[in-house]
Amino acid sequence: MTITTTSGNETIVDSTASTTMGALILGLVFLLGLPGNIFVMWSILARARKQNITTLLILNLAIADGSLMALTPFFIIYLVLKTWMFGNVMCKVLFYLCLLNMYASIYLITIMSLYRVLAIRWPHKVRIVTGQKTVMRALGVMWVLVMVASIPAMIYRKKTEVSTRLVCDSFHDTKKDVMIQYMLELVIGFCIPYSIIVISYIGILRRIQQTRFGRRVRSEKLILAIVVTFCVFWLPYHVINMVQVRDTWLSILHSKLTVAAAFAFISSCANPVLYFFAGKSYIRREGMEFMARLFERTGLDSATRKTHNMQTFCRLYCDYTGDNSNTVRKCIDFCYLT
Repeated sequence: MTITTTSGNETIVDSTASTTMGALILGLVFLLGLPGNIFVMWSILARARKQNITTLLILNLAIADGSLMALTPFFIIYLVLKTWMFGNVMCKVLFYLCLLNMYASIYLITIMSLYRVLAIRWPHKVRIVTGQKTVMRALGVMWVLVMVASIPAMIYRKKTEVSTRLVCDSFHDTKKDVMIQYMLELVIGFCIPYSIIVISYIGILRRIQQTRFGRRVRSEKLILAIVVTFCVFWLPYHVINMVQVRDTWLSILHSKLTVAAAFAFISSCANPVLYFFAGKSYIRREGMEFMARLFERTGLDSATRKTHNMQTFCRLYCDYTGDNSNTVRKCIDFCYLT
């Protein structure tokens, strides 16, 4: 992840307007995001009466986002003082953790989307492939993979002195190294997961249109809002990263890099806000436990179980009443459609 970049003897912290705006955005993100994500974790761990796959994924997402929020004071100090005062090791570690959070967040959302499309399109099979142990293993593998994928941030990032200022920036030996780093971030952190997410939601929306009941539309709107929010806040960062590979554009984008990077941080504090508005109807009845009740209702586990039982009954009825194979087949198709 890049918050600073150098062009000649200039650094991005030389721009007072961009550093001031970046510090203000990060300050707001910290004030909203850290307590918000802590509240989400508390709601799931301490107040949720039952745990399901969706709450487990949301818990991991809150841990990833909350961890990033805990790092923002370092970047606020960097932008305010316009010099990096935390040493070379912290320079590498902090930006490594930022990239790790980006990958973890998007792949948690990807897993969430895949789980929901399985639960909605194939509810009679989802329990076989998405058991609690299977999902835990998938999450473990995901965390290991994002840790490995974030290593380039530690390789290219270092503290150095530019124009009497200490900066923490990415430095590359060749133009090819620049392309490799930013292409990896774009492909691994955006193109691949978002392709999976878009395909998943096309399947979800088609299924909802085919069904006769809209009970799940509300929960799908919440997850879709999380997906869209992540895209809106992170897309400018990826676009600028790719454009800045061309030296001729650096002077134009120079003052915008801090703001774009700080803007991306908003995605990590936006989810608790989305949960609040999605669960506001529970506040009067549930009080401080409103978010726990929201997550319980958002989970597909119980709904999937009920759907599976109804489809089993429907199929038995088809076998009993059908007078020929074509009629039975059409009846069974209707069961799994509704």
